[in-house]
Amino acid sequence: MAKGKTGSEIQPIAENRKARHDYFVEETYEAGIVLVGSEVKSCRAGRVNLRDSYAEIKNGEIFLLNCHISPFEQANRFNHEPLRPRKLLMHKVEIQRLFGKVREKGFTLVPLRLYFKKGRVKVELALAKGKRSFDKREDIAARDVKREMARALRGKYDD
Repeated sequence: MAKGKTGSEIQPIAENRKARHDYFVEETYEAGIVLVGSEVKSCRAGRVNLRDSYAEIKNGEIFLLNCHISPFEQANRFNHEPLRPRKLLMHKVEIQRLFGKVREKGFTLVPLRLYFKKGRVKVELALAKGKRSFDKREDIAARDVKREMARALRGKYDD
């Protein structure tokens, strides 16, 4: 029996940190993504940027837009376009459910992270609602209070 990776673990590629700051995440979904070989090589090198990317449903299919996957240096003329729309793979029922929810006021599809699972690139999509500036301020204030409480408790037990 060969030793090594079992292939079942999840290897992170990129994360959209700003998404949780800018949106209320209602639900998350896992989707496969259609990539060409040079894109997979760039993903393995971690050269992916999810900032400002989003998903859109067109003609019953779902596409990831504005996701920047840098060109792979060794692919020379066979390289890919960095910002091309990429098709996402989900079950038809899931796409129809998402389409119904996106039509509701304020919902959008935002990728939270990209990762390898069993050797395949997957996207974690979030059904999200945009935050207003006062919502962001409330989150920051709550985080500061939590940090102060933790600091006070830590100081109390150090003495």
